[in-house]
Amino acid sequence: METRARDHDLVLLGATGFVGELIAGYLAEHAPPELRVGLAGRSRKKLEAVRSRLPVAARDWSLLEADTEHPDSLAALAAGTRVLFTTVGPYAKYGLPVVEACARAGTHYGDLTGEVSFVRDAIDGYDALARTTGARIVHACGYDSIPSDLSVLLLHRAAQADGAGALTEVELVATAKGGFSGGTIDSMRGQLDGMRSDRVLRRLAADPYSLSPDRAGEPPARQPADLGWVGRSEDGLWTAPFVMASANTRIVRRSNALQGWAYGRSLQYGEVMGMGRGPTGAIVAGATAIGLRVFGAALMFPLTRKLLDRALPAPGTGPSEAAQRAGWFRSQATASTESGRRYRAVAAGPGDPGYAATAVMAGETALCLALDGDRLPSTTGSLTPATALGDVLVERLRAAGHTYEVTPLP
Repeated sequence: METRARDHDLVLLGATGFVGELIAGYLAEHAPPELRVGLAGRSRKKLEAVRSRLPVAARDWSLLEADTEHPDSLAALAAGTRVLFTTVGPYAKYGLPVVEACARAGTHYGDLTGEVSFVRDAIDGYDALARTTGARIVHACGYDSIPSDLSVLLLHRAAQADGAGALTEVELVATAKGGFSGGTIDSMRGQLDGMRSDRVLRRLAADPYSLSPDRAGEPPARQPADLGWVGRSEDGLWTAPFVMASANTRIVRRSNALQGWAYGRSLQYGEVMGMGRGPTGAIVAGATAIGLRVFGAALMFPLTRKLLDRALPAPGTGPSEAAQRAGWFRSQATASTESGRRYRAVAAGPGDPGYAATAVMAGETALCLALDGDRLPSTTGSLTPATALGDVLVERLRAAGHTYEVTPLP
């Protein structure tokens, strides 16, 4: 596809949303001046307001009206750009028409989804079409699930380089400081509603290989539980269930399967959240584990949901700028291999993981798709960050100030 054959190199759909504006701000500061960028959304007036708040580099960016409920507007949007990145969620409600438009137009696509059912529907509906048109459909390009996905890729690379054999078990311990936006809460509501009313979605959520391209070819489901109870890591950190593990673990397993199970045919992969050491860490871990269950149950019932809705952030809102700056994330993944050698990967960065840090991840993903096509893996279709962008995205994130490193363990 010729670069000048389309009006734009990159369009950000959902630029008027909370996270969308953060990503737009990142792109305004880091996109090369020759990159033809557009901001898209339902309201031109709101787009103009967003653009007016961005750095001066965005002054000449195009403003494009498009609505996920009007397929013709999405078709025109996708046909006019080489890369479309969307923040419009919940993705199960708004995302599939965008995926379809990009798959049909041969337009590379990225999103921030952590919704397993949506990714499964996108795979089933548009993977084959995207492979035919040459589109890279890349899901989970934020804190869900870049640190997890790229960490396991780097562990595989290290083991492969040392001749250590396949990965047999990887446990990721996530620690972070950050908040929630109204959009994230809304996505959680949608997923819980779907599981409550649909038996197929409940089975999908329970299947650790639900995003595999070849479910029958996967090993028996002996994976560590995505949402277990209180535990303890090998370095003494008390752990609790990690709310994002359900999505992250399935993205990692899809990456493994899409690469012919290169990480290891029998790889066991799990994630937990680190809560601290000593008695205080144990208490916090227990309280967190109980709190997650209570919170999930409360969202399932109309009466308790109404009470929660009064206290939770509304869609379009999120942590303050000061709170975002004060945030950080660190994911530490420890791997065992067939040879007995062990490795540790660390992915870390400054900023609230779901917002400031995610803006970096999403922005670099979009720039990677727009600028680095000849350096990326040749694969197309419904992909993951590791299989679509791999080492090129790792390089970009390191240059942006994030840490991605692997060390051998004694």
